[in-house]
Amino acid sequence: MDTEYSLLLEHFANLGIAIALGLLVGSQRGWHERSQKKGSRVAGIRTYTLIALLGSLVAAGVSTLPLFQAWLLCGLAFLPVATLLIVGFYQSAKTDGNVSITSELAAMMVYWLGVLPAFDLALPAAASAVVIALLLHLRETLHSLLTALDHAELLGTLQFLLASVVLLPLLPDQGFGPWGAINPYQLWWMVVLISGLSLVGYFAMRLVGQRKGVLVTSLTGGLVSSTAVTLSLSRLQGEVRDPAILAAGILLAAATMFARIVVVMAVLKVELVPALLAPMMAGLAVLLAAAWYQWRQAGGGGQETALQVHNPFQLVPALQFAGLLAVVMFASEALLHWFGQGGLYVLSVLTGVADVDAIVLSLGPKGGTELAAGVVVLCIALAAATNTLMKGVYCRAIGGADLGWRVLLPALLGTLAVIGTALVPVML
Repeated sequence: MDTEYSLLLEHFANLGIAIALGLLVGSQRGWHERSQKKGSRVAGIRTYTLIALLGSLVAAGVSTLPLFQAWLLCGLAFLPVATLLIVGFYQSAKTDGNVSITSELAAMMVYWLGVLPAFDLALPAAASAVVIALLLHLRETLHSLLTALDHAELLGTLQFLLASVVLLPLLPDQGFGPWGAINPYQLWWMVVLISGLSLVGYFAMRLVGQRKGVLVTSLTGGLVSSTAVTLSLSRLQGEVRDPAILAAGILLAAATMFARIVVVMAVLKVELVPALLAPMMAGLAVLLAAAWYQWRQAGGGGQETALQVHNPFQLVPALQFAGLLAVVMFASEALLHWFGQGGLYVLSVLTGVADVDAIVLSLGPKGGTELAAGVVVLCIALAAATNTLMKGVYCRAIGGADLGWRVLLPALLGTLAVIGTALVPVML
């Protein structure tokens, strides 16, 4: 008796879930088509709910059968539902000329949302219902995004998906070459990670617009490349004629680099984040304080300027970065083998002149296993400090003395703060 009662409660629970999911999707469709007169729609909130309820009833009725037979009967019961929806679409299309099948397709999916809970798939059904309702509701937004994308941005997004979804799973996850230094899967995963962060920063900047102010574009552009932001703003010195606001943007972009390093490390090796926080936050605090000071000194805080940051993902630059990363990975293993930890410190400084990601990605996964955590943190700190100092040098060389010293002095202080904070645990 208790077993039968529990089974009855389970059936009622599944029916309740199906009704709720049908109401969720149906309410969105009903709201979207609320201006149409009654009887002119193929399916509304009641129809969607009834279709979900039908799916749940069919699934409950076949639940005692073997799994294959149960799914087969659910599929056969779906055929008349699909037929009715197709006929309704045909009649509606003849009347108003609207050939969109979105509502009919959503109604067909709702039937299976009612079926799934009976097969212990209530959570995927609920998640799918939310996604369906959201996609239906975001119709105008999604269409506007498509019209806003240019050819290069769409191509870059598709190339990123090719690199992450298609190529990454095909690569072998094992070391090759001397000391097993090159792992193709890990190498390409790191390329995907950095490219993904850059893509997020790029589209964040596209959403707010490139002329919403130097600080907004610097913050989002720093996710793409803080060095690119530094070079771009330095070249604008002759046009903007306000070195303080340009310096604030450059320093903010440079500070973003420290936050990005922490985020990347949290993905690669979360155990190293506590040890890495102190030097990264020290550099972040110094540069943010300097950026705030320069912003206060600016004559036209609301002045807008155009900052061009190109599409961050293209296949050829990604391959070039993978090549650089492979060289750094191999060099780190070779120098560690030949010269010990001292060789890694030299490599970190030399690599940091051009790029900090390569050191983070090559040494980060080794922290606490192949290398001591303190060694990895110090190497990353050296690369980040060198890269920060070089931004000041670039700014001084391109933007002139006034802009250059506004960036170079805080960059020097940030460099000292990062290295000093990273050295404290080593000296203790």
